[in-house]
Amino acid sequence: QVHLVESGGGSVQAGGSLRLSCAASGYSVDRYSKAWFRQAPGKEREGVAGINMMNISAYGDSVKGRFTISQDNDKNLLYLEIDNLKLEDSAMHYCAAEPRLLFAPDLLLPESYDSWGQGTQVTVSS
Repeated sequence: QVHLVESGGGSVQAGGSLRLSCAASGYSVDRYSKAWFRQAPGKEREGVAGINMMNISAYGDSVKGRFTISQDNDKNLLYLEIDNLKLEDSAMHYCAAEPRLLFAPDLLLPESYDSWGQGTQVTVSS
């Protein structure tokens, strides 16, 4: 059974940086398609970054150039590096995993994934 646990969220001033982590168990990160999503109150869940088993990545238009997805196969961890944080980045951030090989745009669609973590909150202040 796939189990995902996010960490690394917090309260940060605009312009700062954060690195979110997603610890995986029950599967190997290099054998799944994986993605980060975020959801702010009253808004739909949005795919921000994804990476598949071929190490092909994709990013949402609103975060390109500021977000970087990566993984550590030895530690079975997925990361999301967020630079130049903006107020609109405030949201609960989730990681998700799927055994199918996905490419954009499916790689960034919530309905493509069956396994989800509980989320980690990112709050950006001015």
